[in-house]
Amino acid sequence: MRSSASPPLLKAALWDMDGTIVDTEPYWIEAEHALVASHGGQWSHAQAMELVGQSLVFSAGILQQAGVMLEVREIIDTLTDHVISRVRQSIPWRPGARELLDQLHEAGIRCALVTMSEGPLAREIAGSLPRPYFEFLVTGDTVTNGKPHPEAYLKAVELLRDSDPALTIHECVALEDSVPGVAAAMASGVVTVAIPHITPLPEDSARTTWHSLEGRTVADLHQLVATRGGFVAGVPDQAETETRSLSLD
Repeated sequence: MRSSASPPLLKAALWDMDGTIVDTEPYWIEAEHALVASHGGQWSHAQAMELVGQSLVFSAGILQQAGVMLEVREIIDTLTDHVISRVRQSIPWRPGARELLDQLHEAGIRCALVTMSEGPLAREIAGSLPRPYFEFLVTGDTVTNGKPHPEAYLKAVELLRDSDPALTIHECVALEDSVPGVAAAMASGVVTVAIPHITPLPEDSARTTWHSLEGRTVADLHQLVATRGGFVAGVPDQAETETRSLSLD
């Protein structure tokens, strides 16, 4: 049974980074090719596509299978250092991302970054934005389980609740571009918007798909939360209860 009370309002936007705010996936793929080649192996486009949106720990394991004779930590650091060096030369912003971030900031909607990139790269990107849009960063090195597990999004919601205990999952929207990222956001229970970029995403009526953030507004996000975030007033619904339990796995 759903409440007849007013629908939930947008309180927070949870942003993926690579592929959603910045088009850094080509930098990651470039780094993967170089690393595998330096160990005498070959890296295909198809293999690279399998890593889009995945955690760096997962990606490092796949690269080891491809012949990279380094420890996981060394692989992560090598890839990250390469991407940081490239974004310091040029940051490839995704269309509409900065504009929507600015609108959310002006409207007083809280924003958080939820990325599988680690802190150094996330801080590099966040620090390049004209304003401190993100209240905090949830990065791949601050969670135990990477996307597609919902831990990163559940952690972001809990951090938001630290200063607003009344905030619910249904008042948050996630913006994602990849299959693992979209799966993580949906599993957490937040309203999810998919913006496909490098890899195609299957159709799914349980979330919204936008072809671009260009021209999108805060009003669009408010509408999604109002129409998709149904709940029983004061009581978490089944989706919220189940996804909260995932954070304890």
